[in-house]
Amino acid sequence: MDRGKFSHGSVVAEFERALARWTGAAHVVGVNSGTDALVLLLRAAGLRPGDEVVVPAYTFVATATSVVLAGGVPVFADIEERGYGIDPRSVDAVATPRTRMVMPVHLFDRLADMRGVHEVARRRGLTVVEDSAEAIGMRLDGTHAGLLGTGGVLSFFPAKTLGAIGDAGAVLTDDDTVAESVRALRHHGRGGRTLDHFPGISNATVLPGCNSKMDDIQAAVLLAKLGRLDAGIARRAELSARYDARLRGIPGVLAVPGDAAPHPGGDRVTYVHLIEAEDRDALAAHLAARGIGTETYYPTPLHLQPCFAHLGHRAGDFPRAEAACAAALALPLHADLSDADLDRVCDEIEHFYAGRRA
Repeated sequence: MDRGKFSHGSVVAEFERALARWTGAAHVVGVNSGTDALVLLLRAAGLRPGDEVVVPAYTFVATATSVVLAGGVPVFADIEERGYGIDPRSVDAVATPRTRMVMPVHLFDRLADMRGVHEVARRRGLTVVEDSAEAIGMRLDGTHAGLLGTGGVLSFFPAKTLGAIGDAGAVLTDDDTVAESVRALRHHGRGGRTLDHFPGISNATVLPGCNSKMDDIQAAVLLAKLGRLDAGIARRAELSARYDARLRGIPGVLAVPGDAAPHPGGDRVTYVHLIEAEDRDALAAHLAARGIGTETYYPTPLHLQPCFAHLGHRAGDFPRAEAACAAALALPLHADLSDADLDRVCDEIEHFYAGRRA
């Protein structure tokens, strides 16, 4: 506050350097939201008007709308049989000669099948960009999420594992050209270190950009919280393991996160503790009536959302995505959740299903 500069200031750069060290990224570019990070990354990675990008049908809507906002066309694929990542076989099945990119999403507590995605991408000549908005701390053979392709993003929405006090996001990449393009795009297209070579033009605008800068207040909060991130991740892991132990085997709880192992070389880093449950909506209402909040991830698969009706999909096109939308429920999880509060959640779930079977 004493510096008197709240936008495009030195604290953002300080946070970018600190997060680059933490993730191992060559470049971290702070922006004003995870959604803007996706749009700018797609543009910087070379998406052209009309290009297709394969995305999972089961994810937050911003994954697909970012493709539209960047000028592309989303093409939906189904998810894996176990876990919630995009199925590489489905990617292969839905890709067309117009497809230029594939954007796997790392959801909840594990990476998508990146080896499978890259195998399809190499064979079809696709660029891989990652929606790693939820995936801070997740790594494959030591490489952080977002650095497993051309680039990825992080979201710092307040509920995230590393959350700001408002909206903020970042692009991660090891590609110098992509990083410089994102830096220009976030600041009205004004040139960066390598792009600004136009003699006689002051403050050259080299790309049609927008105002997507991270502000210094969010950066200061994130910088302070970054020092506690490892402890927060460890506490979430403890809580998630406790949930698994308490809920596994309860009739009506169809799946807990620990039932599906991460892909080889990947680790489990829990952002959301997601179960699959019979009578999911009734269970959520039961918990809400007792002061326990839950979230439905996601109520409607993307191929059935009204904004994508023009793509011509019908119910049944992506059955695993639709099944997940019908059964998945996120339980309370944050680093300050007490064991006693977690046990109360589990007790109420037990009571709910016991009552329905009495």
